[in-house]
Order: sequence, then structure tokens, then C-alpha cells
Amino acid sequence: MPRTEFTSATFKSLFSVNGLYLVLYSWVFGMAVWVTFFGGIIALKTLPRHQFGTLQHRTFPIYFLLSLSLTSVLVGLWTWKHSDIWTGGLKVGKWGGGWVVGRVGMDGDLVQFWTLVGVCVCMAVNQFVVGPLTSRTMFQRHRLEKEEGKGYDEVGVSKEMKALNAKFSGLHGVSSLLNLGAVIALGFHGLWIGEYGVKGY
Repeated sequence: MPRTEFTSATFKSLFSVNGLYLVLYSWVFGMAVWVTFFGGIIALKTLPRHQFGTLQHRTFPIYFLLSLSLTSVLVGLWTWKHSDIWTGGLKVGKWGGGWVVGRVGMDGDLVQFWTLVGVCVCMAVNQFVVGPLTSRTMFQRHRLEKEEGKGYDEVGVSKEMKALNAKFSGLHGVSSLLNLGAVIALGFHGLWIGEYGVKGY
């Protein structure tokens, strides 16, 4: 491949849909990796538990909403660049005495579309359903700790505290799985565009 000289025309070509797509993708994927594997762990090891919970309560809604917004833009750009994803792979053939139209296999660009949609779904569920329920449960537990004068994990906590503990653990687990699913999907998408690029047909 010949080297590209840096000219004013080359500079202008950097500001393209493909370039914008890669910048937005790197933003959302980098943010997801940092929040999931680094930022939260550092905060957990550094801050007292109640301060850590308050920080997560403030951070995660912004993270989920920003991830949802950026990935929604990626879905729109991907659909625009790959407008044939709804018809690619359709074949006409004879079956059962008549002619039918069907899909043989699944087009890679369509798989990537649904991968991005899956990320949006995971982030939306966390933003609007699981996240608020988890925060509400966490603060209920904080209040009950003050009332009972003991930590949630101490011996002899009330049945109400045990119920809140179980509810919080379940919600936190679901939220973590949704987030991890989104990170894995984004990583899969990154591997795809690294190999095949963003450009459509």
C-alpha cells in the first residue's frame, strides 16, 4: 500500500463519517472498559463503603446514559453506512412446490447491527430499570444500618436487612451482567471493524 502524503485534502478527508464512527466507538468502548475493570475497583479499595456507594450512584447514571447515547449514534451511522443489511443475503429458491425468499446464513454487517442494538438494550435497562432500583435498595439499606446501629453484614441483623441484602445482591448481579454483556459486545464489534473496517458498500 502506497504511503499517503499529508496535504490539505488529506486533512479534510480525516473529518469523515468513518473517522467520526471510530472516534465515537473508541470513546464508548474505552469508557466501558475503564468503568468496568478499573475505576470501580479503585474506588472500592479507596473509599469508605457509604462514600463508594454514593459515588457509584452519581457515576453510573451518567455512564449508562452516555453509553446509550453514543451507541445509539453508532447504530444510526452503521445503518446509514450499511443500508443493505436488511436485504443482503436474501436468496430466491424453490421449496415445497413454490418459490420462496429466504436468508441463507446471516450477513456480518447485520450481526454487527444487532450487536450494537444489544449494547443499547443493556445500557437502557441499566439506566432506566435496574440502576434506579439498585440505588434505591442501597439507600434503604444505609438507612436501616443507622436505625439498627450495625452494618449490613454483621451478625444478628434484622430480617428486613437480610431481605434488603438479598435484593441488593440480585439487582447488583443483574446490573453487572448487563454491563459485562455490553462490554463484551463492544469488544466483539471492535474486533470486527478492526478487521473489516467501518466502510459500507
